[in-house]
Amino acid sequence: MSRSVFGIDFGTSNIKIYNGITRTTLNEKNIIAIKNKNQLFEIGDDAFKMYEKAPDNIRVVFPIKFGVIADLKSMKMLFEQFYKKMTGPKGSKMGRFCIAVPADITEVEKRAFYDVVAKSDIKAREIKIVEKPIADAVGLGIDMTSARGNMIINIGADTTEISVISLGGIVVSRIVKLGGNRLDQMICDIVKRKYNILIGQKTAEQIKISLSDAMYDEDEDNDEDEILYVYGRNIITGLPSERGVSKDTIYEAIKQFFDDIIESIKTLLERTPPELAADIIDTGIFLTGGSASIKNLDKLITQETDLKVNTTENPGETVIRGISMIMSDTRFRKLMYEPRESSF
Repeated sequence: MSRSVFGIDFGTSNIKIYNGITRTTLNEKNIIAIKNKNQLFEIGDDAFKMYEKAPDNIRVVFPIKFGVIADLKSMKMLFEQFYKKMTGPKGSKMGRFCIAVPADITEVEKRAFYDVVAKSDIKAREIKIVEKPIADAVGLGIDMTSARGNMIINIGADTTEISVISLGGIVVSRIVKLGGNRLDQMICDIVKRKYNILIGQKTAEQIKISLSDAMYDEDEDNDEDEILYVYGRNIITGLPSERGVSKDTIYEAIKQFFDDIIESIKTLLERTPPELAADIIDTGIFLTGGSASIKNLDKLITQETDLKVNTTENPGETVIRGISMIMSDTRFRKLMYEPRESSF
């Protein structure tokens, strides 16, 4: 089989591209900076450094919102630049592509992911798509020929996709608008309300990484490490200000997020056929996605559902890992397909 294969996971926060020629994966922020309305200024991690800091003539945007493409032109431009970054200016001619798409979206929205590659300047010999829960399952090492049911929860930046799979297909699936970005906004809101300090999304993300805990016990003795000092703008004086943010404050802010996740899991379990539900009791739940690494989230899900939770190393990369296996092994070819033609 030709090694000129490429797998793509267009995430809301990060884009991941697998290069079958070098067998390496590019993983950068899925963000673009455009100067003077139409001039490409910067992409990826370098563009993210400008986020929330750029002047008015530089627009810094994430082309994907809530798991679907919101700005097709910017996404196509980003993809072309990342592809050249991986393969060089000339690129690899007539390559084969596989794109991961969310399962619980419309055919038109799935087609948009296909069109990013199909309508780009890159000459593709073949373009297929695979649903993310399927790629997730392959990346987790789940037997795709088995009739045993498996539940996969992928917590991303804007959405959480909860799916039950069996025999290489999706039995039930649901996308809810809950993700890491919602957590960041919750943290921004409570810091503003409680401390009168305005902080940006980047600062909130650092607080989330350092202090978020799905099972924080306020009655436990906490040490000095439970305080994180952050900088922002005081909304009363208008001046830059430093403030220590406590872990219990962050838990107060984000507790509702975890309650909503648990409720969504229970709702999908109620829709799951009983025989597959019996399998899930045995196999447990698989937790993936960039926000799956929140401290004690797996323990909270176990506590609330009485189901064991399986975690994995680098949970944000299971989808692209699965795509690389699908593209490299002929046994998985049947998991890919071409989307229907768009109606416009």
